[in-house]
Amino acid sequence: MAQHSLEQSNLQPLLSSLSSLWQSRRRQDLVLKTAVYLILLIGAFGVMLPFFWMISTSLKRPGTEFTFPIEWIPVPPRFGNYQNAWTILPFNQWLFNTIRITGLSILGHIVSCAIVGFGFARIRFPGRDAIFLLVLATMMLPYPSIIVPLFILFKELGWINTILPLVVPTFFATSAFYIFLLRQFFMTLPLELDDAARVDGCSTFGIFYRICVPLIKPALGIILVFSFMHHWNDFLGPLIFLGDLDQYTLALGLRFFQGQHRVEWTLLMAASLIILSPCIILFFIAQKNYIQGIVITGVKG
Repeated sequence: MAQHSLEQSNLQPLLSSLSSLWQSRRRQDLVLKTAVYLILLIGAFGVMLPFFWMISTSLKRPGTEFTFPIEWIPVPPRFGNYQNAWTILPFNQWLFNTIRITGLSILGHIVSCAIVGFGFARIRFPGRDAIFLLVLATMMLPYPSIIVPLFILFKELGWINTILPLVVPTFFATSAFYIFLLRQFFMTLPLELDDAARVDGCSTFGIFYRICVPLIKPALGIILVFSFMHHWNDFLGPLIFLGDLDQYTLALGLRFFQGQHRVEWTLLMAASLIILSPCIILFFIAQKNYIQGIVITGVKG
């Protein structure tokens, strides 16, 4: 009995030391997490501040956009700015043009880049890696450097003032990033799937279409999001290749709110928020696939 009491008295300082050490580490973890969350909160606030300003400005009266102190919640809010911004210009026609260009471009990117990415990942041929590196090198080529050659080419083809220069190139796997992304996804799939499919009499295209494509839906979702955001908000391409007013896209239409001596900020912000809303909705819908795709992209090279 005395020996048992002696052992308990010897363990008591050790247990007390471990308890204090655990509490100290717990406090350190709490301080660290608090600091991280605080930094993220400040960063998120800085990112969202321009968006809040857009919402606030879209609800103000003309001429009160830059009053100080800033009126974040206008009283009364002018929700009619949204209707005026959309109806004062032919945005319905421009919406149709934008949907048509964006939809066809997404289809072109997904089909062509998936085929090319599959070829680089699953088909062995001489010079495959060298050609792939050459494709990646095109990512370093700035788009403005090829605008003039592209304009001359499409002018000779008679495509200027049509949507063809904006849509047709997407069906020829012109995005090196999308090719790289899909190649990385295809390389994560076991090659045994191809062998088993060939034993069952499946062709190469059958392996691509029936076996591999259903397994890379997260990557296709990423391409859909990226391609949608790019073509939905594209300004430079339509500005160069589209000339008639009835061919304009939504991004081009926004510039009509900016005059030489005056900018209609309330209408511009209202129209911008309307145009931006599909991108935000699509991102939240595809957020899971987006994060999964970014993670898997760097798994295997």
